[in-house]
Amino acid sequence: MKYTVVAVGKLKERFWSDACAEYLKRLQPYAKTQVIQVTDVNPNKVGGESAAVEREGEAILRAIPERSHVVLLAIDGVERSSEKLSRHFDQLELSGVSDFTFVLGGSCGVSGAVRNRANEAVSFGPITLPHNLARVVLLEQLYRVQKISHGEPYHK
Repeated sequence: MKYTVVAVGKLKERFWSDACAEYLKRLQPYAKTQVIQVTDVNPNKVGGESAAVEREGEAILRAIPERSHVVLLAIDGVERSSEKLSRHFDQLELSGVSDFTFVLGGSCGVSGAVRNRANEAVSFGPITLPHNLARVVLLEQLYRVQKISHGEPYHK
């Protein structure tokens, strides 16, 4: 099992980095997991939001492994409980998928090309999360999914 998280922007505060590092450490026994940070583009320096989204999108697409199953984190994606998410990934794994990439776009969203590359979109609900918190929640949920999948205590 391999997880790649492609995230636009850097974690600036240490507490976000520490939280992500903790969940990355916890995930290692279950899945080789890496985070690739793509530089966020200032819309004011490239001619507006759409130009920034396109540039970020190009970098996101370059970071996605070729044969990876791409899960876009998007507010309009499918909402699933942790248990249903675990079952969903178990079913994908049984069908031969072992390489997953999770994409967290920038503050202006993701390009159409990134949306087209995604195999599916998942949502953590209708709320808007700060980008840094969304990354922590994603890593925590991936850890929780693994614990559920292996029948180990944690998720209650």
